[in-house]
Amino acid sequence: MSKRLLIICTLCALVGLLVLPINPVHRRAYQLVTLGFLFGAWAGLTLLLWNRKPLRFIALMIPALLGILFVLPGRAYHTEKLREEYLRRLNQFENVRYFWGGESARGIDCSGLPRRALRDALFAHGIRHANGRALRAFAEQWWFDTSAAALGEGYRGYTQPLGVEGTIKSMPYDNLLPGDLAVTQDGLHVLVYMGQEQWIQADPGRGHVSTEHGRHSDNVWFGAKVSMHRWQAFMVPPK
Repeated sequence: MSKRLLIICTLCALVGLLVLPINPVHRRAYQLVTLGFLFGAWAGLTLLLWNRKPLRFIALMIPALLGILFVLPGRAYHTEKLREEYLRRLNQFENVRYFWGGESARGIDCSGLPRRALRDALFAHGIRHANGRALRAFAEQWWFDTSAAALGEGYRGYTQPLGVEGTIKSMPYDNLLPGDLAVTQDGLHVLVYMGQEQWIQADPGRGHVSTEHGRHSDNVWFGAKVSMHRWQAFMVPPK
C-alpha cells in the first residue's frame, strides 16, 4: 500500500470516529463500525510511524495500555459515589430531545437514558479508582443493548426487582433510593427516581427529557402501573 493511500485510509478512519457520534442511535452495526474505525485509525497510524522507532513503540503499546485498564483487579464499587455520578449524568440529559433508539446528547429514548448514564458513571468510576470491574461493566453495558422490558426482566442480571408495584402517583416511596427504575407493566417505558419525589424520563409525549414531581404532575406515565427495580451495581455493598 502506498504511503498516500495509507494516509487517506487513516484520515478516513479518524473522520469516521468524529462523524459517528452524530448518529444518536445505538445499534450493533454502529458498534461494529466504531470498532472498525478504531482499529483502522490505530493500524494506519502505526504503519505511518513504523520507521520512527520511538513513535512506533508508543503506537504498538496503545492497545496493551488500554487492555491493562480492563484487566485491572475488580473491587467492590463505592456505591454512593457511583450513585452520585449516575444521578449527575442523568441530569446532564435534561431537555435532550426524545429519539427512539437514541443513546446520546443528540437524541435519547426512555431506556437509553438510564443505560447511558450508568455506563458513563461506570467508566468514570473505573478510571478514577483504577477499578477493572467498573470498566468491564462499562464495556459490557456498551455492547449489550437493554430495552425497558429487558430492564424489568433482569436481563443479564443488570437489575433486581424491589417488590414495589403500583403507580408513581400513589405507591409508597419509603424503600426507594435515587436511581431506582420504574418499568411500566407493558414494558414500553422506564422512568428513574431522582429522590424527593422527583422522576426523570425521556418522555415520548413531551418530546424530550424532563424531571417532574411524581405526586403532583399530570404526566400520563405517572398514572401507569409500574414495578420498581434497582441496578445491580447499586446493590453491591460499599467498600
